[in-house]
Amino acid sequence: MSMPRPPKAIVVGAFLAPSLTGLAVFFLAPSLDVARRSLANPSGTEFVGLDNYATVLSNEAFRLAALNTAKFMAVCIPILLIASLTVALFLRKSTPFKALMKTALLLPLAIPVFSAALLMSVTFDAEGIANGILAFFDLEPVAWMGTDAAFWVLAASYVWRNLGYCIVLWLAALSCIPETLYEAARVDGANSRQIAVRITLPLLAPSCAVVVVLAIINAFKVYREAYLVAGNYPHESMYLLPHLFNNWFASLSTAKLAAGGVLLGLVLFLVVCLLFRSWAKQVRADR
Repeated sequence: MSMPRPPKAIVVGAFLAPSLTGLAVFFLAPSLDVARRSLANPSGTEFVGLDNYATVLSNEAFRLAALNTAKFMAVCIPILLIASLTVALFLRKSTPFKALMKTALLLPLAIPVFSAALLMSVTFDAEGIANGILAFFDLEPVAWMGTDAAFWVLAASYVWRNLGYCIVLWLAALSCIPETLYEAARVDGANSRQIAVRITLPLLAPSCAVVVVLAIINAFKVYREAYLVAGNYPHESMYLLPHLFNNWFASLSTAKLAAGGVLLGLVLFLVVCLLFRSWAKQVRADR
């Protein structure tokens, strides 16, 4: 006599239980504790309301880091998206050395963080490669890491490191567009610009939300290179929120750190919601 099958809900719950338990223990519980500490004194024993948030928002270092982070995102992510999409469209066609070009573009992502930071230091040091090139052309040397040029060095490092990753994402999205659509458009007399505007870009819109979210996540990782090159207190043009949070953690400013983390989490949550809402609208429009 065969045993009766357990209900489907129990089977699904059994498979999901380990993942949900790990999510609750290692993500949900710490997040709730951070939210609690953002409303308490540094020791976490006394409720202080929104005082920690007021302290954070009035902190000059927080405003500087938040402004620099927003500027970094606003400058780097559009450049990264446009450059990676352009290269992906080029690589989608049958070109010589296509596989070699993909490998070369992905290579910076495989370079360890310390090696990337060392390369930045060797290139943009006062006696580095960049100033050597300027001296060759009889131009004045630049204090790359001690002036506003430090921001553009960090931006270039971010784009260089993440270009290949975004190209792979765009290529995956482009492979999902049926070739028959392009053939039909060419039969109807559409040129390359019309095909790009009417077919390629609208069908890539849903994937764009995913690529942007991943680009934002990777933008916070650029702190590692900046920290290894310039330390806890780099030039103010490249002083980002991760620098500030690291310094608050080092000084055990747990209340400010918790409040700042909650504010950053809320902003990122709203940005992601807006991106995926636009994604859902585009999917409904395509249907």
